[in-house]
Amino acid sequence: MNIYVIMKRTFDTEERIQVENGTIKSEGVEYIINPYDEYAIEEAIVLKEKHGGEVTVVTLGEEEAEKELRTALAMGADKAVLIDSEELEEIDQYSTATILAAYLKDKNPDIILAGNVAVDGGSGQVGPRVAEMLGIPQVTAITNLTVDNGKALIIHDVEGDEETLEVSLPVLVTSQQGLNEPRYPSLPGIMKAKKKPLTTLELDDLDLEEDDVKAKIEKIDTFLPPKKQQGKVLEGELNNQVQQLVSLLKTEAKVI
Repeated sequence: MNIYVIMKRTFDTEERIQVENGTIKSEGVEYIINPYDEYAIEEAIVLKEKHGGEVTVVTLGEEEAEKELRTALAMGADKAVLIDSEELEEIDQYSTATILAAYLKDKNPDIILAGNVAVDGGSGQVGPRVAEMLGIPQVTAITNLTVDNGKALIIHDVEGDEETLEVSLPVLVTSQQGLNEPRYPSLPGIMKAKKKPLTTLELDDLDLEEDDVKAKIEKIDTFLPPKKQQGKVLEGELNNQVQQLVSLLKTEAKVI
């Protein structure tokens, strides 16, 4: 099988995010593979182990993203590709999807896996946009995947329930929590990863110009949500608590 994984480098989920002058401060911040993309990488490796083939992990980012790509290689991926975004001033979901689709269009993938969302942006747009640009089916938020005889049997989340679909390959799927348990890179895997190919590409290599991937969204501002006010504990008999609650909803919360 020819398997591709779309990966993103994101803030560690345990990092305390700080915003200064409308920009997220990145100095001294720890970065990781987007957790939902880890499910995609693991599932790709499982498919390779069962059906044979090759797993290529691709990301759009700057040179620092090589660290996360090497982690994916240590997990068991065969190749990694970094598409350099350093010269791009602004990137949105359209930009990212256009660049990734340009890379994937002539790769003849059997299956493309991505994370359901990125924990930093949370839009969930890139995977579906790539599928649309490539003209292949897509299934999002999957929790189970079986491939056999050129078809994929997929279970995915639908508003608190689940749905089972059968799709012909090629297909793009986005991975949800519960799909699998991502493996930790082993020491032999880390050593092997140092010798596995990691290719860096520029926009020119994809026959793209900056105007072709110009962001469609303009960022106006970035700010943290307001701090939550301290809660109040109502005391006394139940009837008295109800009266206090109604009064607070009228005078303070102003919702009734």
